[in-house]
Amino acid sequence: MARNHQAKPHERNKKSIKLGFIRLISGKWRGKKLPVINKEGLRPTTDRTKETLFNWLMHDIRDANCLDCFSGSGSLAFEALSRFANHALLLERDKTVSQQLQENLTALHIDNAQVIQTDSISYLQQTANQTFDVVFVDPPFNQNLVTPCCEALEKNGYLTDNALIYVEIESKATQVTLPANWKLLKEKSTGQVSYSLYTRA
Repeated sequence: MARNHQAKPHERNKKSIKLGFIRLISGKWRGKKLPVINKEGLRPTTDRTKETLFNWLMHDIRDANCLDCFSGSGSLAFEALSRFANHALLLERDKTVSQQLQENLTALHIDNAQVIQTDSISYLQQTANQTFDVVFVDPPFNQNLVTPCCEALEKNGYLTDNALIYVEIESKATQVTLPANWKLLKEKSTGQVSYSLYTRA
C-alpha cells in the first residue's frame, strides 16, 4: 500500500509535465481525448476553430484522402478520421511527437492512416505518389513555412483537381504567397490566428 502511495504521485507529476490532451468533437470517436506531447511550438487547433473548419468541410470529409502537413498533435487528422475520412497521411518532424501520434492510431485501432517522421517541406519536394482531396497546412508559427509548403503541394502533384486546402497562420503574417490557381472559399480570424479554406480553381 505504501509503495503504491509513493509511486502514483511521481507518475502523475511526470505525466502532467509530459502530456496534454486533444478532444475529438464529432464522429465515431466524439468526446474521445487523446494524449499529446507538450512541446514548444506545438499548438493544437482550438476546438472552436476546429468546429468551424469541419463545418466548412461537412460535405467533403467523408471518404476523402487527407494530408496533414505539419501534424503536431494530430488534432485535424484524427478529427477527419473520426468523421469517416477514407485515409490520412500525417507528416511530423519531431520523433517523440511522431511516436505519440502512432500510439494514438494504435489505441484507436486505426488502420487507414500513416505517420511519417520527416521534415515536411523536404518530403513535399518529392513528386507525389498519391493525391489528396483535403489538405491541412497548419505549421508552427513564425517560421515562414506556409508559402514553400503550398508551392510544393501544387508543383509536385499532391492535390486532386478540386482539392480543398486549409491554411492556418498567425494573424500578423504578411509574407504568404499561395498558388495563383487557388481560390479562397472561406476565411476567419480569432485573436492571433487567421484560417482559410481554398480550392483549386
